[in-house]
Amino acid sequence: MQTTTISSIETMHEGNFPQKFTAKYLPLKDVTKPNLTTAEAAYYLNRRPQTLRCWACLENGPLRPTRIGGLLAWSTATVKALTGVAL
Repeated sequence: MQTTTISSIETMHEGNFPQKFTAKYLPLKDVTKPNLTTAEAAYYLNRRPQTLRCWACLENGPLRPTRIGGLLAWSTATVKALTGVAL
């Protein structure tokens, strides 16, 4: 029983998490809309949404959002460029 726990912890440290929520988002290469929500951008950048909100507030992150109706909109092209996904 302990070996299962250790192997699952080792798997987690290697970054092989089970992808149970991937059906919620399309692969980034298939996204065609011009802007992403904070939750979508955070998912594709492998960051928490609060991290992106801090980047927007402090203006110190690798990308800057635009504000549309008071909401943050993150450029899909910029997110693709940061992640290395071809346009």
